[in-house]
Amino acid sequence: MRVCLRLLTIAALLGTGACDSGRHSSAGFRLPPSGDVERGKATFMAFGCHTCHVVSGVDLPRPTVQPAVHVVLGGEVDSEIADGYLVTAVIYPSYQLAHYPKEQITSGGKSRMPSYADKMTVQQLTDIVAFLQSRYSVRPLPSRYTYY
Repeated sequence: MRVCLRLLTIAALLGTGACDSGRHSSAGFRLPPSGDVERGKATFMAFGCHTCHVVSGVDLPRPTVQPAVHVVLGGEVDSEIADGYLVTAVIYPSYQLAHYPKEQITSGGKSRMPSYADKMTVQQLTDIVAFLQSRYSVRPLPSRYTYY
């Protein structure tokens, strides 16, 4: 129950913001700076995330879930991935589905990924986010868009 309350507090923080308006704004959301990449990797493994996800540049056991949906995390992206986005993906995976064919990633209209809102502590969530953030890199703009 205590873990659930902590995660609900984080979810509520996602809704507070000064720049964006509305209850669901992620403006102002910040995780504590105590996230640890190595603990995050260990937590990722302990919760079995590797059974469905591949993490770019990390040597993990191959996904085993059937039917196979190898959702790749990390790699080059066009813009930074917000911590709030990753937190939401972990505690409310059906909120925004990954860009894969829906029949591969859903069951009964919801994400096949279980919610971890009542299964992990805030520190574990913070560590997983630190681990995943360490695997993303923003791809540089083509030179024609570089301004001096």
